[in-house]
Amino acid sequence: MATISLNQGRQNVPRQSPLEPQGQPAPRQTLEQQRAQDAWTKCADYKKEHVNVAKGLPALIMNSGLMQVLAFCHEKGQKDSQRHTEDVARDMRSWLQGRFPARFKNADFDVFMQGLMTCPTSEFQAITAEAFAWLRWMRQMAAARPGGE
Repeated sequence: MATISLNQGRQNVPRQSPLEPQGQPAPRQTLEQQRAQDAWTKCADYKKEHVNVAKGLPALIMNSGLMQVLAFCHEKGQKDSQRHTEDVARDMRSWLQGRFPARFKNADFDVFMQGLMTCPTSEFQAITAEAFAWLRWMRQMAAARPGGE
């Protein structure tokens, strides 16, 4: 019986993955990847105090609500010793402003709070859900950074 070689006359050329054609841009990031990237970038200079705030914010939001927690963080962050609280809240507002640009012109505290006060309930719920999703990444990424130990 004769053996037939399927590679007769072909050169051994490495094949490209069909998902990443040569010369094509990288595939778009998923929303989860975008959240992870944003959290990773923003927590680069975080210290342990920042990590503790990021870990505690989801529970605070669940118990008190997004607006109350943002107001609390803003007020507490006015003290130099508690600046890390406002840092994390500002980073979260920045992410949310990027996700809901029609609602928030910028991530400044006053503008952001005014936007929350005037949005419909369904949009407020979507913003709160997005805050939880972003914080899920922030708590993990901040803890993984060297300053977060």
